[in-house]
Formats: sequence, structure tokens, C-alpha cells
Amino acid sequence: MTPVRPLAPARRFGFRAVRYAALAVSVVVLAVGLGGCASLRTKYERPTVALPQAYSQASQSTAPIPDAWWKLFGDPHLDALIDEAFAANQDLAAAAARVEEARALAGFARAEQFPEIDAGGMASRTRFSNASGQFPPGIPLEFDSFRVTASVSYEFDFWGRYRRATDAARAELLATEEGRKNVRLALAADVATAWFDLLSFDHQLGIARETLGTRGESVRLQDARYDAGTISELDLAQAQSEVASTEATIPALTRAIRQTENRLTVLLGRFGGTIERPGSTLETSTLPDVPAGLPSQLLARRPDLVAAEQRLIAADARIGIARAAYFPSISLTGYAGSESTDLADLFGSGTGIWQAALGVLQPIWNAGRTRRQVEAASAREKQAEAAYQKAIQTAFAEVEDALVARSTGVLEREARTRQVEALSRARNLADIRYDAGESSYFEVLDAQRSQFVAQLNWAQARRDELVAAVALFKALGGGWEEPVSAEPVAEVAPTP
Repeated sequence: MTPVRPLAPARRFGFRAVRYAALAVSVVVLAVGLGGCASLRTKYERPTVALPQAYSQASQSTAPIPDAWWKLFGDPHLDALIDEAFAANQDLAAAAARVEEARALAGFARAEQFPEIDAGGMASRTRFSNASGQFPPGIPLEFDSFRVTASVSYEFDFWGRYRRATDAARAELLATEEGRKNVRLALAADVATAWFDLLSFDHQLGIARETLGTRGESVRLQDARYDAGTISELDLAQAQSEVASTEATIPALTRAIRQTENRLTVLLGRFGGTIERPGSTLETSTLPDVPAGLPSQLLARRPDLVAAEQRLIAADARIGIARAAYFPSISLTGYAGSESTDLADLFGSGTGIWQAALGVLQPIWNAGRTRRQVEAASAREKQAEAAYQKAIQTAFAEVEDALVARSTGVLEREARTRQVEALSRARNLADIRYDAGESSYFEVLDAQRSQFVAQLNWAQARRDELVAAVALFKALGGGWEEPVSAEPVAEVAPTP
């Protein structure tokens, strides 16, 4: 009978390798199965928000609003300034950089779902003591060692921790992108507001200079009359007082113009300088119409609301990340390579080395740290939901404020126009009555003063009318080329 010989070392090694490989494949299959059924991924549900069905102030226009809504004001100089701001504003540049950062972090979170493969090498020389007694005679106590390996490590995402982290990072990326859009929208609105402020101050300064010239001529006339003895010194002093009062408004308006130009240069990314505005006036600016629409449809276009909801989605995903800490983490690590005491034999026969390891770590007791992490993540989600609800409420209020400012601004400007026309007639009549000796000079001064104030008030009312339109476009989230058909920002529950 032929005796059974034991397996050669190479054959035993081969069977062990097959066995470990089969075990690794089984673990991978189990991981895929468990990952599909045991994931902590939950379905996000948008919060319900009770909004009125319509705004209290509704426009009758149905024309679409272009994305470049500022072009509706009909001022090419304003268009050029906003284009310049988009190209050079530092806040917008910082917002774009934040988007790039968020995109990189989202890619990093996604990469956590894949194995990590590394390659390494080592060369060393070792010397042992003769007196240690660890080695028998004839064994060299000084030798070289060379090693080259490739290693792999992978943690199975059974419970969806890395997938939820990817969801959170993706939502943060979307929120950051919407944040950049919001910065762009606010920048256009700020430039337009500063521009209309500048035109208003220009108009008021023109009125002040014209009035100063008229009153200066009146003072010269009154001075001649005083020398002739036809008027009292009181009339002359009153005329001189009105001239000084008008003169005082000019430096104040000049200062306001310069400060507004400085404000604009910062928005434009410039280092100082003046703002050219040939041919642009308050009268040449067009007041655009605004289309009507349901609150949920209009508010859905606001980038800050989209960003707030994405932050809520990210907070919801992070609850799943925290819950995954309750469950075991299972990881697979291994390496393969070659090791030799002679560099020339590093890849020779019999120098191969390898190791495969399957690790399981199950939390047993950590003094409630995991539970507290889940509670904290849940609390942060509630905070994000409250912020989202508050953002919707604020947005609705801003649209309402802008609508009422838009409608009442038109009425105020029209009333100021009628006031200026009436006071202009009153001043002419006062001059005629004074020249005819039917009234005192106080009546003339009062008419001049009232006309001057009314003209300044008209410029302010016209500015407020235009700025209210800017605020409305900003509150609506900009413009849109097509009829509004966006998905509502919330499930709208009509209020009684």
C-alpha cells in the first residue's frame, strides 16, 4: 500500500489562498446584500408650509421677465455696470470659490465609498547583538532586507454611512451653488440701487444749483431795491438767508454723490474713481411691469430658499450617518508583494508575501455617545427645518413689502409731480403779486421754499419708485423667460 504523502508547502499555500479568496468573495457578496436591505437611508419629505393663495398686491401684467431683469429699466449704463460687477466683484469671486470647495468636498465624500489601494517599498539593514543569545552560531547577525508591497483596504458600507455622507455633501454643494446665485442676485440689486441713488443725488444737485442761481439773482434785485429805499432791510435779509440755505444743500449733495460713487466702485471691484453717467437721468429710466403669480411659484425661484432646503436635506442625511454608529463596521484589508534579503532576488522564486484580514468592530458600550450624536443630528435637522420655514416666511414678507412699495411708490411720485406743478404756478403768481405790490416778500420766499422742497421730494419719490422695482425683482428671485411652472417650494396649505 502506497503511503499518502503530505502536501508540499506550495500546494498547501495554494489551497489556503483559494480558501481565503473564497471567504473574501463571500464577504463581498454578503456586503452587497446587506447594504441593499440594511441601509439607514430614509426618504426626505418636504415640510408643509401654509401660504396664502395670492399676494395682497397683484400685478395685472403677464409678460415674462428676462433673467437679466435690470435691462428692463432701459439704461445701457446700468447694464454695463452690472456686467462689470459680475466680472470683478470680490464677494462673487469668494462665492465661486466656496462652490469649488464644496465640489471638492463632495468628491471626497464620494471617494470614501471605494477601496483604497497603496503601493510601498522598504529597504533596511539590521545588526543584532553577539551577546543576545537569540541566534545559533553561523547565523549572520547583520543583514539587509528589501520589501515591495501593494495593499488594499476597504470598509463595507453595510449601513449606508458613506452613502449618506455623499448625499449630505451633494446637498451642501447644491446649497453653495444656490448661495452663489443669491450673491449674484443681491449684487445686481445693490448696483442698481446705488445707481438710482446716484441719479437721484444728481437730479437734486441740479435743482439746488438752478435754485441757487435764481435766488442769487433775486438777492441782487433785492439789494438794488434796498439801496433805492423801496424795500426794508428785513426783506433783503430774508432773501440772503434763502440763498445761504440753498448753498448749504450743495456740499451735502456733493458729499452724498461722492460717497455713492465710492460704494459703487467697491461693488464693481474698482479701487476708487468716478462713475460715468452721460445721458442717464431719473426721467429717462423706465419703470418695468411685474407679472403676477402664485406665491409658491414665485418663491420657488429664489436661490436662498433652494439653498435653505438643500441644507435641510443635508441635515436629514447626517442623521443616517450618526445612526450608522450603532452597527458594526466591517473592513477588509490585505497586501501582497515580495521580500528578500538580497535586492537582486527581490522578485525571485519563493520571495512572495501576502496577508488578508477581515475585521469586525461592534460598539458595545460608549456611555451613550452614539445616542447623543443621533440626538444632536436630529436637533440640527430641526434647526435647519426651522430656518427653511423662516426663509419662506421672510421671502413672502419681502415680496409683499416690495409689491406695496412698488404700487404706493407710483402713487407718491404722481402726487409729487402734481405738487411740483402746482407750486411752480404758485411761485409765478407770488412773483406777480409782489411786483404789483399786492403781497409781501414773505409770500414770495414761502413759494420759492415750498417749490424747492417739492422738487427735491419728487427726486426722492422717483428714486424710491425705481428702487422698489429693484427690490421686487430681488424678492422674486430674479427673472424668468418662460411662464412660471416651477415646482412649489412647499406643499401649500391655504390659509383661511
